[in-house]
Amino acid sequence: MTKFMRMLVFFDLPVKTKPERKAATRFRNFLIKDGYYMVQYSVYARICMGYDGVAGHRTRLYANLPDNGSIRLLVITEKQYESIELLLGNYRAEDAPAEFEQLRIF
Repeated sequence: MTKFMRMLVFFDLPVKTKPERKAATRFRNFLIKDGYYMVQYSVYARICMGYDGVAGHRTRLYANLPDNGSIRLLVITEKQYESIELLLGNYRAEDAPAEFEQLRIF
């Protein structure tokens, strides 16, 4: 059985100059096109199927890093993600743990 994983990307990018703003926008757009959703400002997440899926997305993430800033990647299991606590605000559909049905072929 494949284990579902969450990739969490935390970033703090410089945006003082026009080229810096362009690089930050390019990075955020890459995240969205690659299937990440915004958890909160400068924190994006996506679900992957197992360690192989994480490895592929990690490679794409490294290929699209801007030249400057601080970017961190945290990979956790879906079970670990279930323990997240929302301290203020409202849950969104993306915040719920993933529920997948296995396809059985007889």
